[in-house]
Amino acid sequence: MSSSFEKHQKRRLISSYFSVVLSIALVLFLLGLLGMLILNAKKVSDHFKEQVVVTIFLKDTAKEVETKQLEKSLAMADYVKSTEYVSKEQAAEFMKVNNGEDFMDFVGYNPLQNSIDVHLKADFVTSEHLEKISAEATSKNFVDEVTYDNDLVNLMNDNVKKISFWVLIISGIFTLIAVLLINSSIRLAVYSKRFTIKTMQMVGATKQFIRRPFVWKSVRLGMIGAILALLGMAIVLYYLNKTFTELELLSNPILVTLLFVLIFALGIVITWISTHFATQRFLNLRTNELYY
Repeated sequence: MSSSFEKHQKRRLISSYFSVVLSIALVLFLLGLLGMLILNAKKVSDHFKEQVVVTIFLKDTAKEVETKQLEKSLAMADYVKSTEYVSKEQAAEFMKVNNGEDFMDFVGYNPLQNSIDVHLKADFVTSEHLEKISAEATSKNFVDEVTYDNDLVNLMNDNVKKISFWVLIISGIFTLIAVLLINSSIRLAVYSKRFTIKTMQMVGATKQFIRRPFVWKSVRLGMIGAILALLGMAIVLYYLNKTFTELELLSNPILVTLLFVLIFALGIVITWISTHFATQRFLNLRTNELYY
């Protein structure tokens, strides 16, 4: 009978530890994913900004030397990421592939113009910079016009500001929720040992002596939970980096390492603080209050 009871208690204890580790791992994993989002938010927004194309259409009278000189000066500009010369023949072929038919069969000639596609660096993708670049290009007598999607640029910049604001708000709320969830799990684990705590206190053990094994046990559980969370983060990060290679999520290993260290440290600090206050609460309770 005694052996059966001990086995039952051992199973309950293991189940309690497992639930604590699982809750810590899940909360830290989600917090880590949010951290990765914050670290790479600018990189993702920059990637989309740099997809905006400024197209400089050239007049048919433009000389080859003028075109090459313009393309070279643009490539050397500090606000330009890349340039690409697109001839009218290439543009016609592109339209033929996209439309599935050759429009020149109906028109009888190629009405398109030679052009230069310019991709700007993310910091320069603003209405002000685009207007300045456009004015500078159109001042050349062999440039016909400059086109870009100004509405898209304004919408993108507005959304980036809104998303950045809400990411910060959500990060703060989520961090608070993470602390509360881990704290609740730890308190439940300590609650199951409240009679043991009171018995040790009644035979003369000091509060520090009673608290120490609970704190170290919780810290170890926090470390295990943090390691599981980090493994999950590493898998997700590896998969995302392999899928979206253009984002270069692992281009800054120092920041990634700091995030992993921070998540591991949080697993230790939160469990230590939660266990300290949870054991303190039960140490301060009277014996008759342990049943409520």
